Amino acid sequence: MSKQKNTNLKRVIVDFKKLTPEVLKLLVERYPDGYDDRNIITFKNAQGERIEAVEVLTEDTKYLVKISAKLEYTMENYDEDDYEDFEDDDPDAVMPPDPEAMQDDNLDDDDDDDDED
Repeated sequence: MSKQKNTNLKRVIVDFKKLTPEVLKLLVERYPDGYDDRNIITFKNAQGERIEAVEVLTEDTKYLVKISAKLEYTMENYDEDDYEDFEDDDPDAVMPPDPEAMQDDNLDDDDDDDDED
């Protein structure tokens, strides 16, 4: 029965540039420890390009959010308070992370991996 409900949902593909606080919050709630390969949906867009995305649902919409390093970093560093001054559907609220911060974070992760050897 739940599959029947899902067939009537509006389907929206969301790139990081169009990510809203509402969708970001849904992502963090659905994947609190991040997503992995079994959560990733792969499909071809209208241009025939291969897209990888993760899914979140609202009452009336199925969002397929394109996977990117920016998305992963933003989810890992999510703080609801950062978006309290914005509307839930404001696509300008979610700013791309600073590339230096992302690189520093990746360097920290690499250091952790070295300790395990």
